[in-house]
Amino acid sequence: MNKVMLIGRSGCGKTTLTQALNGEGIHYSKTQSVERGKFLIDTPGEYVESRNFGGALAVYAYESDIVGFLLSADEPYSLYSPNITSMANRPVIGIVTGIDRKNANADRAVRWLELAGCKRIFKVSAVTGEGIEELKHFLSEFDTKRYYKTRIFDM
Repeated sequence: MNKVMLIGRSGCGKTTLTQALNGEGIHYSKTQSVERGKFLIDTPGEYVESRNFGGALAVYAYESDIVGFLLSADEPYSLYSPNITSMANRPVIGIVTGIDRKNANADRAVRWLELAGCKRIFKVSAVTGEGIEELKHFLSEFDTKRYYKTRIFDM
């Protein structure tokens, strides 16, 4: 499986998604530091919420094959600037979390991630399991070598 770095604000579901992708039981845990696993890098929300930590995300991205921008389906706004994915040194996917929540608006979150520049977006619920297998399959099958080879001609 490709190694993915998860980025998103505090409480958007990065750690819960990490637990679901690893087949663990879901339990609340506040990520205080960057947590590196075999296939996942879970970053604290403060890293994307504060400009002072933005450089750290760029450094950790070098350890990953793919960067995942997470946005909860019940977010009132997006932290991601338009076309921010163009600044990434890795392929970026969008992941809408919490699609099972009462006030979820997954379509709005998808539009915000598209505006940020995400071309491939997954809608998931770590609680119900919806979308988890599709995301796992993508992370297992994504060909990073082919991605970089074809991107050269896109520039």
